[in-house]
Amino acid sequence: MDAEDWDRKYERRDAVPGEPPNQTLVEIATSLPRGRALDLACGAGRNSIWLATRGWEVTGVDFSSVALTRAHRVASASPASVRNRLTWVHADVTTVLPEPEYDLVLALYLHLPHEQRRKAISTALDALKPDGILMILGHHSNNITDGVGGPQEVELLYTPEELAIDVGDRAVVNLCETRFRTTDSGTAIDSLLLASRSRLGSANERG
Repeated sequence: MDAEDWDRKYERRDAVPGEPPNQTLVEIATSLPRGRALDLACGAGRNSIWLATRGWEVTGVDFSSVALTRAHRVASASPASVRNRLTWVHADVTTVLPEPEYDLVLALYLHLPHEQRRKAISTALDALKPDGILMILGHHSNNITDGVGGPQEVELLYTPEELAIDVGDRAVVNLCETRFRTTDSGTAIDSLLLASRSRLGSANERG
């Protein structure tokens, strides 16, 4: 899907103020000291806004201008202290060049063909501080046959082990596992990876 496809997709959705953040992100981030976060493919901003309410300085990046307009609109209902911690960037996550200044980098449900996914992961790693944490979460390859929801093109999906291969020797993999998520339609299967440039950035040691 290109940016125009995503614009049309978001145009069909209603903006939902107060939409809850991803629960796995809540699980991971709640134990972390607040800092600077980069939310790649942030969509309408629910995870970025949640982090900002917890004191994080957050940059949300998406190549859908409609999604970012919605994110800005939803965030406008938040106190000024939260809004001032949010920055929205209209860019392609495979080509954006962030500074290496982030304590937490998110790539949540970012599903791209393999070569583009590797570029996005490289971008995410480039953005990390030396002790920063990368969190990748998305639909598992088995979700098509054994789960519910998500993309139905297997080339857009991945296993935790494939994510670890994409990270390679550029970071330490702290967690690499399959997750099962209950939805209204049934059980979805996700892949989760946490990585950092050093073991000091692991969620367990920072919590």
